[in-house]
Amino acid sequence: MTEAGLVGADGAVTGGARALLRLEGLALFAAMIVLYASRGGPWWLFAVLFLAPDLSFAAYLAGARLGAAAYNAVHTTAAPIVLMIAGSAFDQALTVSIAIIWLAHIGIDRALGYGLKYAGGFNLTHLGRIGKAAS
Repeated sequence: MTEAGLVGADGAVTGGARALLRLEGLALFAAMIVLYASRGGPWWLFAVLFLAPDLSFAAYLAGARLGAAAYNAVHTTAAPIVLMIAGSAFDQALTVSIAIIWLAHIGIDRALGYGLKYAGGFNLTHLGRIGKAAS
């Protein structure tokens, strides 16, 4: 471990910092659910789009490096935050709803321990190994 035990040899955050990142993800998910409900967005749209960011998994068919890059591109908060700002600025309710759903997806992924991917393989994330590799 490096950084006084905060980062494992595989580059994953450990200990209390990992727990805080997962809690932060849960908070983001909960906040987006409350925001979506308060805006009166259609729940069918939420259900249809909630797992859409996971379509980025398909990029792993082209290799781990491209797969990780595609996955990370749609599993960071920057793009949906920009989308939410643009939707708000131009009074586009559907755009804001899409951004909220996207952020909710990212939040629940983090809460469940699905972190950003390393190019070494799908199971290697900044929050630790996932799947069979976690055992």
